[in-house]
Amino acid sequence: MKIKVESDSEYHDESKHPFLQNINEAEEKTLIQKAISQTFQSTAHLANLLPTGTVLAFQLLSPLFTNEGICDPVSRFMTAALVTLCGMSCFLQSFTDSFRDKKGNICYGFATMRDCGSLMLRFIDFVHAFMSILVFVAVALFDTNVVSCFFPAPSDESQEILTSLPVGIGVICSMLFVAFPTKRHGIGFPLSAN
Repeated sequence: MKIKVESDSEYHDESKHPFLQNINEAEEKTLIQKAISQTFQSTAHLANLLPTGTVLAFQLLSPLFTNEGICDPVSRFMTAALVTLCGMSCFLQSFTDSFRDKKGNICYGFATMRDCGSLMLRFIDFVHAFMSILVFVAVALFDTNVVSCFFPAPSDESQEILTSLPVGIGVICSMLFVAFPTKRHGIGFPLSAN
């Protein structure tokens, strides 16, 4: 069986009909398009603000430290220490930044009170640090091992609070992260183009 390929340069020239066409930036966007674009950009920034690495470490260590939810005083202390250390990690990660220097090298650092360009400490850094701790607490309250370790037999009211509080914290903090974005790129997060 022979396959015959006919080549017509008029239809196969990719420079004339590219698969992904360049969009002219000068075109005016409608108000709805601008709003949708801003929503997607803000949602994409959430991944840079939430303590994902700390949460991963917590979820790996939590079943070990809590003895799968059956805690004695030693495992309860170890679980409290794990939650505290991970919370402190979330707080400190909010003050880290990475940027490119004039030579194009990636530099890392902590925000300080001194004016060091992008590393200067701002009020929004404290807001984000506090919200990161709240988000981590919400994740910890979603973990059944942690909840059963600290609250082995909760009342109906306590169970209702333990169920709805993490969801409320997550929703409110996500909205605040979107409403008040930061320009920081924490250590390990990708840099923006500018």
